[in-house]
Amino acid sequence: MAAGRPPGMNDVAKLAGVSHQTVSRVLNGHDSVRPETRERVQAAIDQLGYRRNSAARALVTRRSGTIGVITTGRSLFGPQRAVVAIEEAAREAGYFISMATVKRASSRVMKELLDHLLGQGVDGIVVIAPETEVVEALHSFVAPVPVVVFADADLVPDSMQSVSLDQVQAGRIAVRHLAELGHQDIAHVSGPLNWTDARGRLEGWKLECTKRGLNPVPLVQADWSPERGYEVGVHLARAGVPSAVFAANDMIALGLIRAFTEAGLRVPQDVSVVGVDDQPGASNFIPPLTTVHHKFAEMGRMVIESLLAVIDGGEARNSVIEPELVVRSSTAVPRALAG
Repeated sequence: MAAGRPPGMNDVAKLAGVSHQTVSRVLNGHDSVRPETRERVQAAIDQLGYRRNSAARALVTRRSGTIGVITTGRSLFGPQRAVVAIEEAAREAGYFISMATVKRASSRVMKELLDHLLGQGVDGIVVIAPETEVVEALHSFVAPVPVVVFADADLVPDSMQSVSLDQVQAGRIAVRHLAELGHQDIAHVSGPLNWTDARGRLEGWKLECTKRGLNPVPLVQADWSPERGYEVGVHLARAGVPSAVFAANDMIALGLIRAFTEAGLRVPQDVSVVGVDDQPGASNFIPPLTTVHHKFAEMGRMVIESLLAVIDGGEARNSVIEPELVVRSSTAVPRALAG
């Protein structure tokens, strides 16, 4: 290796005692390389400080190895976890992420973000679209590369494929759990209804309550914050709390539990509470929170697999991931039935 020249694949191959092709296979994660050979190549890479030349790779493969992601940049758990899951899945597939953030979606802004990402030579684009305005802006979004949208398939343009978490089912299984415990009065504290997640969970609550003939309880709207959950909890405690509350996310549930506790109501003895998201820390609420778990890691893998399938010339398809209930100590049989 000449002095001053950065190490190349041939240098790695020579030091490891393998072919240039074997080094390429190791770098691209092929399963055909024996573990001991892979270890030897990796040791040579580490010793030489070799770094892959992305520009050269792009000339050969006609791909940049980069996926564009458009997101709202919200600090809330759902959008943030979606970004992390997609980034992790992309990295496992050998791709890097180029992020573009939209604060307020419009046709003009979406076109600007598209031009920005295309200028970086992205092979495909993922759009995380939790709010109605982002989904609506996609209808004028014309991209020359494949696009996968993380949103409800019913809202996504036909030219794009979608991957979504079943938010209607999230609402249904929360209500089903409470109803099976014996609760007849199940209130819902929703998220902001310009969010598709909030609307889906609200619909699930309504559908399951109607199916089971449960007593109608007025809907209470909120944002996603524990502060608003606390305000709603104070109001409910004063007005007469139902036997169970389905909160649109875990943070709302946290605020509700604090308000109920301060009002002298015990959770779950006096009122049961269910959240959504199963975010880190939910198992350490007092009491530990029963919640609906969304499979973000599976979602991330499915988004990237779907995008890469279309990049490779495959057919677009929409995918929906089912949630699961995590039962903890914030729900119980209602006091009237507990004896």
